[in-house]
Amino acid sequence: MRIKKFVRTWKYPSILLSIIGISSIGEWVYFLALNLIVLDRMGVLAVSGLYILKASSTLFTNIWSGSLIDRLNKKHLMMWLTTIQAVFIALLPSFSSIWTIYGIVFLINIASSMDELASMTYITKLIPHTQRKQFNSLVSLIDSGAFVTGPAIAGVMFMIGTPNFAIYFNAIALFLSVLLLLFMPNVEQNDFMETRDEKITFKVLKNDWKLVVDFSRKHIYIMVIYLLFSAVMVLATAIDSLEAAFATEVLSVSERDYGFLVSIAGVGIVIGAIVNILIVKKVSTTWLIGLGSLTVSIGYMIYAFSGDFWIAAIGFFVLSFSMAFINTGFYTFYQNNVPVKVMGRVSSVYGFIEAFFIIIGTAIFGILAESLSIRFVVLLGALIMLAVTILLFIFTTHPSKAGYYSEKHQVQTSDTD
Repeated sequence: MRIKKFVRTWKYPSILLSIIGISSIGEWVYFLALNLIVLDRMGVLAVSGLYILKASSTLFTNIWSGSLIDRLNKKHLMMWLTTIQAVFIALLPSFSSIWTIYGIVFLINIASSMDELASMTYITKLIPHTQRKQFNSLVSLIDSGAFVTGPAIAGVMFMIGTPNFAIYFNAIALFLSVLLLLFMPNVEQNDFMETRDEKITFKVLKNDWKLVVDFSRKHIYIMVIYLLFSAVMVLATAIDSLEAAFATEVLSVSERDYGFLVSIAGVGIVIGAIVNILIVKKVSTTWLIGLGSLTVSIGYMIYAFSGDFWIAAIGFFVLSFSMAFINTGFYTFYQNNVPVKVMGRVSSVYGFIEAFFIIIGTAIFGILAESLSIRFVVLLGALIMLAVTILLFIFTTHPSKAGYYSEKHQVQTSDTD
């Protein structure tokens, strides 16, 4: 009886986890193969353009995508977006012009960004409150595994074939994801989609942004937690952009040793995700976010103050080990506190703000590193992150806010009207 109940309960979540796993590994294969193709044809500068393109496409997409996502059927939208990615990725090797490749990659990034936002809403509708924390911990494990296995699979493909072969492999993997999506339930089949025939005009976008502002004013605590979490992610990205330079120039490690440092971080991510799965049922969402974020910043502090390889390695392990906890806690909190009716719009607007500050923060850290010193900038970033995570810890563990972290708690849709 228990086995039947388990199978029934986890049937669709398991299929969804398989789709996430295929997509995560495929994304790494695609990313590395594309870098090699562009590097071989156009040089290092062209590869840098790919990174700028990804951030730019996120900014461009998040301005309007939430309005579209909340008005469309999520399952059908995810299928179309995944198909679009697969088709464009399959076409990439046939182009030689850098501008054509940039254009195709820009469209792929738009579809990927929208798919990420749509899947968040779909997951929230599909997974019951009582399963969300465990499901999110499994997603963290899959993402961690993809971080290790993705590059390994890509490496094997480069040995037995070419980067183009790896690109085609990813396109096939995405088509497989579409086929698996066919077996997923249509969670909005009986829902009346709000103004689904309404055209997305500037007026509609303006009203939707106003809706997000009104939601944030009504639910200030939710907004504060989101912004503090985003601040941690922005600072982590900005510090990570100086990682290679810090390791080679400040710590004077060789490229081989730097590769070993990255491997240690990979091990930390995987072990952290496994431990997270083992304890997630016993640890409250409050402590996953609060203590998880604090430990991440402590890892960055150890790394920033390190004077040799092994101290830096400890810092790398601690910060990467802790990422699964903060991610699981935050996504569970977010799914339980933002109504699915407006989740696409809230996610896109907040995501736009986060992407904007990632670009600005990374640029500022790069400029300061050039004009001052890499050590000083990394230390400054780690200290700011520590201050932010202390605030996040205080806000999440305050007894008066315990209701926000209950598995049964969810903001009512009417609260957004």
